[in-house]
Amino acid sequence: MQNVLIRPQTAVVRPCGCLNATNATEFQAQLTAAILSEQHSAVLVDLSQAEALDSAGLMVLVSSLRLAQRRNKRLSLCSVSASIHIIFELTQLDRVFEIFENFAAFQAISIGRNSIGTAA
Repeated sequence: MQNVLIRPQTAVVRPCGCLNATNATEFQAQLTAAILSEQHSAVLVDLSQAEALDSAGLMVLVSSLRLAQRRNKRLSLCSVSASIHIIFELTQLDRVFEIFENFAAFQAISIGRNSIGTAA
């Protein structure tokens, strides 16, 4: 269902298909493991392969964001399709989540943050 790719300081979780009540528990477990891991400080959920998102999938993302915030880690989304993005807009969660157009956009911001952090 999902791939978890580990990049330096970033775990990339790439769910495939529908994120719904059927697989929400597995999705939650993968996100929780990525957030709790000491190997990285950020988790990126790449939704490029996600076809649909229901309330169960959305709740997994919200609870994972809360966990990440408590652990002082970054949880971001990228490659959100128009049909899924409308869910974030309707629930106003597009104001809560950091959403990037694609992985390259996330990397560009991350590299900029790292450069700023190391220059100081």
